[in-house]
Amino acid sequence: PVEPVKKTVFLEDLPPEEAAKMVEPSGLVNLGNTCYLNSVTQCLRVIPQLRDGLKSYTPSSSNGASQQGQMHALLLKSLLSTMDSLDKSPNAISPNNLVMSTKMSFPQMAQTGPGGAPMQQDAEEFYSSIMGVCAGEMRGDPTLRAAFGGEKPSGEHLDGADNVIDAVFGLKMEETLTCDELTTTTTDKDDAMDTDANALVEPAVVSYDLHRKLVCNIQGGSDASSQVNITHIGEGIQLSLTGKLEKYSDALGRNAQWTRSQKIARLPPCLVVQFGRFYWKATPDSQDHAGVKCKVMKPVGFQSVFDVYEFCNDKVKKVLKVARDKALAEEEDRVAKKLRGEDVEDDKKEDAKMEEDDEEAAALQAALAMSVEPEQAPVGPGLPHEFQGLYELFAVVTHKGRDADGGHYMGWVKADNTASNGSDKKREKIADSEEDNDDWFVFDDDEVSPCKTEDILKLKGGGDWHMSYLNFYRAKK
Repeated sequence: PVEPVKKTVFLEDLPPEEAAKMVEPSGLVNLGNTCYLNSVTQCLRVIPQLRDGLKSYTPSSSNGASQQGQMHALLLKSLLSTMDSLDKSPNAISPNNLVMSTKMSFPQMAQTGPGGAPMQQDAEEFYSSIMGVCAGEMRGDPTLRAAFGGEKPSGEHLDGADNVIDAVFGLKMEETLTCDELTTTTTDKDDAMDTDANALVEPAVVSYDLHRKLVCNIQGGSDASSQVNITHIGEGIQLSLTGKLEKYSDALGRNAQWTRSQKIARLPPCLVVQFGRFYWKATPDSQDHAGVKCKVMKPVGFQSVFDVYEFCNDKVKKVLKVARDKALAEEEDRVAKKLRGEDVEDDKKEDAKMEEDDEEAAALQAALAMSVEPEQAPVGPGLPHEFQGLYELFAVVTHKGRDADGGHYMGWVKADNTASNGSDKKREKIADSEEDNDDWFVFDDDEVSPCKTEDILKLKGGGDWHMSYLNFYRAKK
């Protein structure tokens, strides 16, 4: 018999790190109500900026002097180590060090029940807590350079972000307060001239703050009195960005009703949306008057692509509109060619060939275009060229169960899909829609199963099924 040209290699004969690349991703063992930690870790694992920043992180010398600093350094080291172990092992990993360092850094997460068993914790609280530690530790130019592929974003792009977390996840929010009982002055000179000279005037109060996530408000508005029916993620976010409050008016000399409105003034490469599934309900008639944590079960829909354009301030909108108008014109041109019977794909291949044959002309054309088109103001660090304000969903943390202090968390993560990275492979569509039906994985602690985008879009809530709690988006190229 002729010896085969290529020797057959069995999976069990491969080194663990090689075998891990050939099978489904590895899960995390539940060490006693640690599904909140497992689900968030699986989502954070696929964010390259965070992992690259963690790899370059070195604890500052001052950390060794404080117990808290040592615990925080241990937490970040355990987080990176857990992620690396997941990459190298074809089997489930036991996150002992990460769980231990989490409970040391955040004592509230070390609570136990009456029988001594660990209590269920809130996945969003764990996410926000670990982001807070990372923001405090992952500072300095070397860490920022590592997170953004070796080149630190300019100060204009960072716009106040001085750490990896605020650069990667941070949104600069512009908040405007206007008095409802008086005429409010604006920066528009024509509006100012039209104002009655005898009318009392209250200047609008504009301030800026940094947020690390958007909130989709489900139960009422941000002023806790609205009863708007929310059915889609966009409606819930808009509701959370507006509200009413009582504040002192200098012009009136007393408290007055004001309207609060927030807009995004700087966009991140990675956007997190929290669904306001849990709320605190007062129980004045109970014996201890302690109140109870409740869960909102109603369905709130979302798509695989999220457009933030309408939530941005005018300055950011102006920049995004240039790319959006260009993309719209290109799409209209493509449709027109298709209607005329021209082969759009052949045109693309011909254009590519011409560019290869005449690189010098292409370079000259690019230089001329740059000299003609005015340079756009930056809207955030690490965003794709000609960013349109579109984000693609790549990970979800869900909660199942009616008990806010119990239930079960799971992580859902988009698989590496070559078709989404520019491949010519035709992509499967969800029935009766234009949404791509990409491959995903669902992480139920140590059990990992494949699923599709259509399964992810069913995580909107409305029953006893898994429902989205944290959605992770990345800037769409």
